[in-house]
Amino acid sequence: MTESPATKPADGDVCQRVKNGLNLEKNGVLKSLHRCHEQQPKHHCQPEEEEDFVPLYQDFENFYTRNLYMRIRDNWNRPICSVPGAKVDLMERTSRDYNWTFEYTGRVVLDVINLGSYNYLGFAENTGPCADSAAEITMKYGVGVASTRQEIGNLDRHEELEKLVAKFLGVESAMVFGMGFATNSMNIPALTGKGCLILSDELNHASLVLGARLSGSTIRVFKHNNMQSLEKLLRDAIVHGQPRTHRPWKKILIVVEGIYSMEGSIVRLPEVIDLKKRYRAYLYLDEAHSIGALGSRGRGVVDYFGLDPCDVDVLMGTFTKSFGAAGGYIAGKWELIEYLRSHSHSAVYATSMSPPVVEQIITSMKCIMGEDGTTIGCDRVRKLAENTVYFRRRLREMGFIIYGNEDSPVVPMMLYMPAKIGAFGREMLKRNIGVVVVGFPATPIIESRARFCISAAHTKEMLDRALSVISEVGDLLQLKYSRRRIQPSLSLPCDDIVFEDIDD
Repeated sequence: MTESPATKPADGDVCQRVKNGLNLEKNGVLKSLHRCHEQQPKHHCQPEEEEDFVPLYQDFENFYTRNLYMRIRDNWNRPICSVPGAKVDLMERTSRDYNWTFEYTGRVVLDVINLGSYNYLGFAENTGPCADSAAEITMKYGVGVASTRQEIGNLDRHEELEKLVAKFLGVESAMVFGMGFATNSMNIPALTGKGCLILSDELNHASLVLGARLSGSTIRVFKHNNMQSLEKLLRDAIVHGQPRTHRPWKKILIVVEGIYSMEGSIVRLPEVIDLKKRYRAYLYLDEAHSIGALGSRGRGVVDYFGLDPCDVDVLMGTFTKSFGAAGGYIAGKWELIEYLRSHSHSAVYATSMSPPVVEQIITSMKCIMGEDGTTIGCDRVRKLAENTVYFRRRLREMGFIIYGNEDSPVVPMMLYMPAKIGAFGREMLKRNIGVVVVGFPATPIIESRARFCISAAHTKEMLDRALSVISEVGDLLQLKYSRRRIQPSLSLPCDDIVFEDIDD
């Protein structure tokens, strides 16, 4: 039976209807965007008197910032009002304009289990020998120095700290700085320059990347922890030399980290040192996250692998994590440190480290070394290692995909989808667990993750409570991506189904 012309639309009519539908949809989208624009706070718009100016910044023209970051902005910059220990107190805040601005409600969320701070050994505390020593030094020296080390800001406590750091690391000399980020960004330019080659791991911290760029050196990036990639770059650098002229490089500096803060992976240091010796290159090791947190004696990744610290040309680390303080250090041969004292911008122009901060580092470091006459430091190093292994094992058994080395206290748990960043952070906080969620540009946009930092201050009850909540939220948001089943540990309550992460 043939369809009558009245019921069968012509091709031209179909095209016209599609066009009309598209126009209606377009108008609806435009109206929606117009309403969103009207709701946007006026203080984020360019003032009328500046309409003829080139915008000073264009962050809000960025697609990611406008369409994703602002929707989940409440997961960052949360103000705490307590010591960043195993538990913290959070100031509650709310937003009436879709996270453009925040208002404090006056309520404090108490006893939130802290899985975000870098308080690896639990020295970020307001009681105990470290706090008492810092308070005593504050009464004697004050809070600030108000001068650089080269002028009249060089205290006896600074020199004592530098000797202690050198002894702790097993090297000839050390130098301390007031800011960890500047320790990298201001000292690398003092070590390399034009005609030098820097070989940098692709996942190195922003401070290392900035320091390399400021140096004016040629920078080549090798794949993360990939020794074949590093050796290829070293071989090519030796064979071909500098571009155009093919002259030999003045020096080659390999830059790596001990623990990579977004991956939880530990550098393959023995192999890096082997390549460094074979090709006569220098090695710069950033131990910001590994110093105090790795090794049987808490001496970092060098101690973890049982290597000679003299095999590393430049040892760098920070006091902001395992020592519960601030600042950083450079350690190595005596000649290196003396050179930096007069050539490092951070040493020449920056204000000296605050006396109570210095005392916090000295006291905590002596505690780790056992020079305080107790075993508190050794116990904390051992406790951190136990907590790390336990926490990682339980996450894998529950079916989550986690990154990094088994002994790394930095534990990234994969969320993957950016939309789950905000949901995970909010749901965890509803259950009194504080976590750090990470997304673009710190990670690739489809590799969003939650990053847990384990501490020696965490008790087993705290970790079990946190793991129970993580499992509950993981089921809610469907985050248990692993597919391979494994048997649960006999020491743990049996689950119906347990999974292990896989490498896809």
